Amino acid sequence: MLTILRRAMLLAGAAATVAPGIRRAAAQAAPATPDLRDLSYPFVLPPLPYPTTANEPSIDAVTMEIHHDKHHAAYVANLNAAVKDHPQVAAMPLTTMLAKIGELPEGIRGAVRNNGGGHANHTMFWTVMGSTGGEPGGDVAAAINRDFGSYADLKTSFNKAALGQFGSGWAMVLVDGSGKLSLTPRPNQDSPLLDGKRVLFGNDVWEHAYYLKYQNRRADYAAAWWNVINWPVINARYQAAVAGTLAI
Repeated sequence: MLTILRRAMLLAGAAATVAPGIRRAAAQAAPATPDLRDLSYPFVLPPLPYPTTANEPSIDAVTMEIHHDKHHAAYVANLNAAVKDHPQVAAMPLTTMLAKIGELPEGIRGAVRNNGGGHANHTMFWTVMGSTGGEPGGDVAAAINRDFGSYADLKTSFNKAALGQFGSGWAMVLVDGSGKLSLTPRPNQDSPLLDGKRVLFGNDVWEHAYYLKYQNRRADYAAAWWNVINWPVINARYQAAVAGTLAI
């Protein structure tokens, strides 16, 4: 009996040791839910869909915390302040607000462009990370091969765009309603939504996105970023774009 009890206790201890590892592996394998919804006033800071440590070591936890809790939060607060006294503007979803930037009151256009763009860009940005990179799969893999030649060719062109963006900005892959992909750099927080276009995924190359860890080595950051992108989420965003349901 004592032998049986000792064996049971050893097995239970082994299971307790292994279980956290299984849970961690399952958490890493499970894709975050892509953020497809439109955003509306009053705008709120969306929570990160994973812990701030999820992108270590490629992106450090402190950078993630400051980037999300300070920088993105500031865009949200400034956008709310800009539109709160303009009920007709505040009634618009963010995609419409940005697409009709030229029709907004002149006094708030700059604030909406910068802060609305920053809110939209970052809402997309958080959802396409938090995983382990690797090769794309599904419909988006076929689209990448069709429109860029190969995944390797996309990475080369994308990183070139990220490094070639002078000052602050983004490198982004756009997707249209037919599923066609294209690559664009964008300055500052200029969202492609300003032109009525949709972003499949993009990388933030403002210095606050990488400077604590990489200092002036933007190329190292751009290369490491591919290690944390979430291809299941990006594939879901691609499918939503083709279905006409991708907003942000």
